[in-house]
Amino acid sequence: MTDGEKSTLERELAYHEKLYAGSAQAHFSRPAVRAFRDHLAGRILSLTGVRKESRILSLGCGTGDAELVLAPHVGELVGVDLSPAGVKQAREDARRLGISNVDFIQGTLSAVQGRFDAVIAIFFLHHLSDQALLEVPDGVAERLRPSGLFYSLDPSAHRLSGKVGRLLIPGLMKKYQTEDERELDPAATAGLFRQRGFAVTPEVYDFGSTPVAGLFPGWKFGYRLARRIDDALLKVPPLRRWGSNFEILGRRVP
Repeated sequence: MTDGEKSTLERELAYHEKLYAGSAQAHFSRPAVRAFRDHLAGRILSLTGVRKESRILSLGCGTGDAELVLAPHVGELVGVDLSPAGVKQAREDARRLGISNVDFIQGTLSAVQGRFDAVIAIFFLHHLSDQALLEVPDGVAERLRPSGLFYSLDPSAHRLSGKVGRLLIPGLMKKYQTEDERELDPAATAGLFRQRGFAVTPEVYDFGSTPVAGLFPGWKFGYRLARRIDDALLKVPPLRRWGSNFEILGRRVP
């Protein structure tokens, strides 16, 4: 690890330690954010085809807010995150909710043992340095069972909402971003996995619904309305390039 990569990692960890020890849980429990998490969990279950007996690994699980929504639908879910505060909160919430088929680990991918039917990464890849991002496909492949699936969701470098947000509400945009995170190019990100033998399908997740949930977390009606509009816009091919967040669905080729 270079000095630059180490500095990036330290800044990311410091930011998330502060976030997870303070406002994160209050934010994640707001109506619009919960509606977004429910929608995302349903989409992950549908796209990956995981079942009650499936074993799932979540990279960068944070406080486990999405993972605890997914857990009742799978056999076992393991979450891993660098943040001790995030993992501590995830474990406490699992106990409070009586969810026993989860295990939250503090550390990196190297701390995870065994093979999984699916590996997911929700808003995780865009926090990594360029070098760390290059290493993810191999690490994922090593932990997937034959024909296992990888799913990720990250902000797109082409997102129209980001351009509008930086123009109209730059202060609010920065509030929810770290110094080192950036938007990713969907095609280039998909290419990293394709080069390592994954059969990859990149998709657009949304245009405005997720930003609405993030910036206005108490506005559940606004999120639901924006999600319906998104679903209509996603059917128009010329508009898809300008989506806010993109998904990678990659199947490990035996």
